[in-house]
Amino acid sequence: MKKELIELHVNGRSRELAFEPSKLLLDVLRQDIDLTGSKRGCDDSSCGACTVLVDGIPMMACTLLAASCEGQEITTVEGVSEHGSLAAIQKAYGDWGGAQCGYCTPGFIMTVKHLLSENPEPTEQDIRGALSGNLCRCTGYSQMYHAIKAAIDAEQKGMAANSSLVIPSEARNL
Repeated sequence: MKKELIELHVNGRSRELAFEPSKLLLDVLRQDIDLTGSKRGCDDSSCGACTVLVDGIPMMACTLLAASCEGQEITTVEGVSEHGSLAAIQKAYGDWGGAQCGYCTPGFIMTVKHLLSENPEPTEQDIRGALSGNLCRCTGYSQMYHAIKAAIDAEQKGMAANSSLVIPSEARNL
């Protein structure tokens, strides 16, 4: 199939890329832009490991054509950090053990990022509802809920994320 030149806006940067119009956003992010945070877990949008924000809305990159995102702002987990430090939700996941193997964590973080942008004070029911499209095969979810509540508290108190938590490179490139 013939490649087309398409401009994507990813994490605040414009990128002009040549790829087949049928290529999925997840593959463009991972293979062409080398943003490996979003993961392929199911290929049918049932697990949420590939969640990114497209114009602020959570979307499953494993079933979304990259070409359909032209002109829209795509935010991946790599674009969530705040001024070079971890965002409150990223720090809280580390502090509270919200991630075990880490494979699903980027999708959860993107979903929570959207939830908090829409509802800065979600109830537990709101949190559970927002996360219902994301699956974790390792945890019982309680650590994730604690992490989310800690992130909400940190954001409400205006606490800046602490960059002391370092994510090992092998965890980022799963």
